Amino acid sequence: RGEAIIRRDELIPREQFRYGDRVRALIFDVRREQRGPQIFLSRTHPQFMAKLFMQEVPEIYDGIISIRSIARDPGSRAKIAVSSSDSSIDPVGACVGMRGSRVQAVVGELQGEKIDIIPWTENIADLVVSALQPAEVAKVVLDEQAERIEVVVPDEQLSLAIGRRGQNVRLASQLIGWDIDILTELEESERRQKEFVERSDLFMQALNVDEMVAQLLASEGFSSVEELAFVEPAEISMIEGFDADTAVEIQTRAAEYLDAIEKALDGERIELGVSDELYQIEGLTAAMLVAVGKDDVKTIEDFAGYAADDLVGWVERKDGESKHFEGTFANLPVSREEAELMIMQARLLAGWISEEPREGEEAAGESEEDADVKSAKPAEQT
Repeated sequence: RGEAIIRRDELIPREQFRYGDRVRALIFDVRREQRGPQIFLSRTHPQFMAKLFMQEVPEIYDGIISIRSIARDPGSRAKIAVSSSDSSIDPVGACVGMRGSRVQAVVGELQGEKIDIIPWTENIADLVVSALQPAEVAKVVLDEQAERIEVVVPDEQLSLAIGRRGQNVRLASQLIGWDIDILTELEESERRQKEFVERSDLFMQALNVDEMVAQLLASEGFSSVEELAFVEPAEISMIEGFDADTAVEIQTRAAEYLDAIEKALDGERIELGVSDELYQIEGLTAAMLVAVGKDDVKTIEDFAGYAADDLVGWVERKDGESKHFEGTFANLPVSREEAELMIMQARLLAGWISEEPREGEEAAGESEEDADVKSAKPAEQT
């Protein structure tokens, strides 16, 4: 026998126990203190729910069904995602049980906490659609780099998708591990219209074309001057009312516009004292060099001291809430993989690391050495 401690914040809200009551809880921490080891219990921890399901669902205990993720608002509502290693077993149905007997046993232990059980999938878009039920989802847009999901729902489904005090979307976000933004179809339409106007204005100013030409380019899906400059000319000439000469002229103006911006940025880079040697790093543009210059990075050695998080930012999650920290390249189109590659190039150029030969190159090198040795060996005389 031993004693354990369960703090009030580890109890389900409005839950009270009296001396002698039998309490089921999760041992979530054991600490060594001066008076001996102290055992700490919790009834609000997500793993407490997992253990309850393990007791009620034999398939979970046997390892056939796996609990992939749990999000809880203790005493109110929870979401749990499950998967099965046996295609003949429905993981959701097994957890619910005959007439809901299994899930109701867990609900009863958790003081009536409502539990949504959804099937786990590696497809994040499908997972978020299931996680936001009972709301209907019209569209899902993923930003994998920022781990953010934009969900579009019909106007009448907005309150259902968000839930009371944001509970539904908050639990869905915790379950998936990504941030979720909810938009109505009307809000998305207004945003698209605003972006269309902004792109049209950009093309009018950058390419010195009239409003009709700018709107045609924007309506065809072109979102930047860079796209117009480097796309195949045929993709521009195929626009209704355009021909090959028009496409060439648009691309010429786009290239001139980008060249002027590049020269202006390079002048700013020089004023910031950023060394020309940084251009040796493949992928670095003048805009990026201006950004690192403002970060007081002037040489290859300075750049080699970066971590990928410093360049592209990072996300910290605590208690289901996410906080985004912007990197030096926050407003530039650079992925984490590209940032890591640039940093690796800088460290190679700075001499911090050496590039190890690949296995094939090593084998080739050894073969050449063997050949040299053999050719150097004098022939035997008979």
